[in-house]
Amino acid sequence: MEGSGKELNKKSGYARRIVKWGFRNCILIVCFLSFQFKAAAPGASVAFIFKSEPVEAYTRLINAVVMVESSGDTLAFNLIEEAYGAFQIRPIRLLDYYQRTGRKYKIEDCYNYKISKEIFLYYAIRNGNLDYQTIARNWNGSGKMTLDYWKKVLAHL
Repeated sequence: MEGSGKELNKKSGYARRIVKWGFRNCILIVCFLSFQFKAAAPGASVAFIFKSEPVEAYTRLINAVVMVESSGDTLAFNLIEEAYGAFQIRPIRLLDYYQRTGRKYKIEDCYNYKISKEIFLYYAIRNGNLDYQTIARNWNGSGKMTLDYWKKVLAHL
């Protein structure tokens, strides 16, 4: 019986040491975790960005093109060219946009500024990150006449 009592004391001694060790380590962990928020460099300023705003790289160009094309009128219609909306989109451009993207709009949808802007931006960025002049001239067409168009856009930038 004595032998079993010694074993019991030995086991309970181990158990006490394990509990004591675990308790001590838990206290140390809690202490370290509580100090982590104060471990910044002295005088360090910290900034938090809760919501980032997207960068709209083409906003100035969009506004300038809209002023040249329609004087800012989203309901503009050019009977001679059959061009619609603020960006003066023609049916052939809308068909090309559909063939390239699969997004089918009616020509009347070009009166919607958001849709017209989507179409303009597609053509603006499809060839990569181009400069404003190249984007504006490509939007207008091709050839030397686009230089005059660019000068008009440039006046609104």
